[in-house]
Formats: sequence, structure tokens, C-alpha cells
Amino acid sequence: MTILFRLYAISTLFCVLFLAGCVSDRERMIQEGYPASYAAGFEDGCHSGKKAGGSMFDQFRKDVNRFESDPKYAQGWSDGFRECESEEEAQLRQQRVLVEQQKLFEQKEHDHWEEKEYRHLKHHRSQEQKMLDDTLKGVDTKALEKALKKKYQ
Repeated sequence: MTILFRLYAISTLFCVLFLAGCVSDRERMIQEGYPASYAAGFEDGCHSGKKAGGSMFDQFRKDVNRFESDPKYAQGWSDGFRECESEEEAQLRQQRVLVEQQKLFEQKEHDHWEEKEYRHLKHHRSQEQKMLDDTLKGVDTKALEKALKKKYQ
């Protein structure tokens, strides 16, 4: 697991645990003056929107009878669905961006390593070639060259 991914996972877990101890969205909305039926619809719509947006942790929730008979619940559900679907999609996009950034970083590191290894091998081969040239200096290799030409023609 990459460092960036670990940091993201830890921060996400921290946020989830932190928010778990807080007041629910429904309770907060009622405290802010929203009607209880709107807040209930918003909460159900939000879970449904998160599921539609790609969340693996939410389920589709909708009280169909209440949606058809209670306009405040229906409006809350629709508002919650749109808002939370958008947020979930944005969060998933951000996760994909972080993963792609990590892949690019790892590719650059790999490319850098390959370039370093290539330079090392090139240097090593040039040293070998120099050693071979020094070893054969003064040795008559014409007969060998002639034999090789004849063999590969």
C-alpha cells in the first residue's frame, strides 16, 4: 500500500469515527428549524443519493407512501438525494485523482531507477570495452576478423 493511499484511508477512517459521535443530520436539521418530515426525507434521500453516487456503505432508502403523500418529505428526499449523490461522486473522483497521482509518482520513481540503472550499465560496458581494447592492443586480429566474415556471409 502506498503512503498516500494509507494517509487517505487513515484520514477517512478518522472522519467517519469522529462524525459517528456527532448529532445525526436529521437532528441537526430539526435543531436548525427544518420541519421533521423534511429532515426525515432529506436523511433518506441522502442515503439513497450516496448509494447512487457509488457508496458501498449506504443503502437506498425511501418511504414511497410518505413520499407520495407528504410534500415536505418528498422535497427533503429529493434535496438530500441530489446533494449527497453529488458529494459522493466528488469524493470518488478525488479518490481516483489521488490514485492516479500516486501511480504517476511511482512511475516517475521507476523511470528514474531505470535511467540510473541504464547509465550504470552503459558506464560498466564502456569500461569492459576499454579493457577489451587494451587487452587486444598490439594483437593481430585480422585472421579472426576474416574467419568471422567468412562464417557470417
